Amino acid sequence: MDWKQAWSTTATTTNTTLDALAPMCVPFADRWDRDAERRTQLRTPENLKALMAAQREHNSARSTAVMARNQRSAARKATNNPLSQNRRAARTAHKAARQHHSQARAVLKAAQQNYPATLTVRAVQAHAVHAVPSALASWLMSEIEHALTVWPASLSAGVIALNVAVLWLGRRQPSMRLDDGMSAEERRLASRLDPSFWVQNAEARGLSGTVPTPAKLTPAGLVAHVRLDGRWTPKTFRAKADEIRALLGARTELRMEITSGSHGDRATITLRTRSAADGIDLTGWAPGAPWGVDTITGDPVMVPLGRRMLVAGTSGSGKSWSTRALLADASEAADHRLIVIDPKRVEALNWQHRARTAVRRDDVLAVTDELVEEMHERLEEIPRGSDVIAISARRPRITVFVDEGAEVIAMARHKAPRTEDGPGPDYNRIMENLRTLARMARAGEIILIWATQKPTMDGKSPGLDPQISAQITYRASLALSTSSESRIVFGEDATEDGWHAHKLPMPGIAMLRSGPKSEPHPVKTRAFSPADVIALPDRPIWHRETSQPSGNPLRLVKEPTTPTTVTPATASNRDRVRQAVADGARTLRDITDRTGINKGTVSRELKALMAAGTLLRTDDGMVLPGREAA
Repeated sequence: MDWKQAWSTTATTTNTTLDALAPMCVPFADRWDRDAERRTQLRTPENLKALMAAQREHNSARSTAVMARNQRSAARKATNNPLSQNRRAARTAHKAARQHHSQARAVLKAAQQNYPATLTVRAVQAHAVHAVPSALASWLMSEIEHALTVWPASLSAGVIALNVAVLWLGRRQPSMRLDDGMSAEERRLASRLDPSFWVQNAEARGLSGTVPTPAKLTPAGLVAHVRLDGRWTPKTFRAKADEIRALLGARTELRMEITSGSHGDRATITLRTRSAADGIDLTGWAPGAPWGVDTITGDPVMVPLGRRMLVAGTSGSGKSWSTRALLADASEAADHRLIVIDPKRVEALNWQHRARTAVRRDDVLAVTDELVEEMHERLEEIPRGSDVIAISARRPRITVFVDEGAEVIAMARHKAPRTEDGPGPDYNRIMENLRTLARMARAGEIILIWATQKPTMDGKSPGLDPQISAQITYRASLALSTSSESRIVFGEDATEDGWHAHKLPMPGIAMLRSGPKSEPHPVKTRAFSPADVIALPDRPIWHRETSQPSGNPLRLVKEPTTPTTVTPATASNRDRVRQAVADGARTLRDITDRTGINKGTVSRELKALMAAGTLLRTDDGMVLPGREAA
């Protein structure tokens, strides 16, 4: 049994080696077969008759030319006078005979091309050119005591054997061992990626000069490496994607990737017939669960908290379902809080029990004002030698999720009408606040996540602000509409490096670029439904003011920086505004200076106090306590 096993192992190794060498020899065999076929098709009876007629004419013209040359030589010998009639006549006849011979030779050459010798005969002639002289040289140089002088013949025989071996290997059918787990579609595609099928049909698709290796089945689909001759580069081969798809007969919906290979003359074709994430349950959520699974490697994909992030995806791509797991993580721990800004209101309703939500313009303006105040206060608390504040229950990490960036940008452009109390709210401050948070708030652990359906930064309705985009380090995208949107999300090198978000299937398949070493692998994201969000337990909701809803123990209130009257540390913004008026402040600017509160917050609190009758405004715009105005 040992010798049988050894024989089986040797045979398997030999077949494997021959299968690996066969694709490299296919171009030579294909060229040989195509030339042999061309010659066979030209060897018709009509072309043979034309060749025989041309040979007869050529032989006759050659004989005539020889006779004319002899007559001219005889005329020269008969007289030394170059102007004699005989010499001139002989010269003219010789010139005409040579011209006729030249014409006959050209006709014969064309006839030989139209009726060529068989390729086998031509090969024998070519090898005879070196085989016969080398054999003769070996015989002349050989001596009994110097056997090595036979090397010319040996070299010639080696060249002949090499050509025969390459031709045999190129015609050899690789023993394709298709995996039993292949589907019918994968088997069909693998057979068309076989070098023999490819080479026979490549020229009709404009792909001659390219030869693939037999396809291999991976957890992410079929992979074949392609050798390119001197006419091709990976870039030009990638431009033939439509022709390659047609040659393979692949479905239009089947995702096909063509990338550069291991060398400059190699390319790789990947057919995503399956996903490494198949069979992995990505429904629901639990603390610490991965955001998704890499469909190529099968590895879990984690998105750490505390990273500014952009999430893009066209309508229906699964953007909301894919981001809910991130928001659940951002609102779960005791030292984490979540704020959801959602002008469309739909997503905000799901998070009301564990996040502060802002839907209307005034609410969005108020929460962004508070966040900027909180940011400045936190930056002042960062100790020397640190670049970020330590999060705690008192200073939790605040994740600000903007659900639809285009609507927020449009909201900030709204001009509020003037009221009896003066100018309306300045909604432009919404975007100013968000830009400030994007630039400066990371050190204060206030993190911005920006989501949009249309990642554009110009036009009448942009979905992404350039200043905010410049600060974002994590970029995720589900399916997009155009390649230009992919470049905006992932950078100008997106198309060249394979970040083709506009080619992703829908829904729930994304790409995540978190650094220069990130690979453009599709990620199957976790599916988190609105019902799953609503079923999550309640969590404390962040407010800077003490007037919070019951059940929210967190109170983060800013004390006045330059108070004119000492107020309790727990005083709310409304109490501080009322106290400033009682201490003699009469204008909006004076109240803002005394309290150190943001101008928008002071304006809002003044309106509330006036509506309650606690403060009154005189005809000249002065603010007075209610009793003084009376």
